[in-house]
Amino acid sequence: MGRSSAGMNRHDATGEAAHTSDGAGVAGGTQEPGASAGTLSRGPGRLLIAVYGVFALAATARAAFQLATKFDEAPLAYVLTAVAALVYVFATVSLSRSGVRWYRYSLAAVSLELIGVLTVGTLSVVDPVLFPADTVWSVYGRGYGFVPLILPVLGLWWLYRHRAVTAANRRT
Repeated sequence: MGRSSAGMNRHDATGEAAHTSDGAGVAGGTQEPGASAGTLSRGPGRLLIAVYGVFALAATARAAFQLATKFDEAPLAYVLTAVAALVYVFATVSLSRSGVRWYRYSLAAVSLELIGVLTVGTLSVVDPVLFPADTVWSVYGRGYGFVPLILPVLGLWWLYRHRAVTAANRRT
């Protein structure tokens, strides 16, 4: 692979750290092939993070508006929208960071999101009286084209695909 014209850290076929364009080696010495920093946020991972970012902004704006203007109408629904916003913000940040700790945070955030979507989605179908107003996760995210249901599944799949990279980073 050699050097990148953009100065990014790369590894050659033997796993030896390649040098950046400024001549510095990869911090920490030799790493496993493919275990470069930020692997989760490369390729399709960037799109995943972008979608999480959009949902973080949308849910935060929705929650702020609802809590400020309509809280008395459906407090549980609006608080759950705020919780969803926090989960999306944290997932966006954690997915964009590298390292074992951030991988674990991402796994926790995306898992919590899936549990929230499934729980709120099921409760909103079984007992709609609980939610007089929709949340981001109501009826499995129907108001958002079911993306809130699909997104954590894709997120967990992406994290699962990159678990070996995280394990390799832990050994170095």
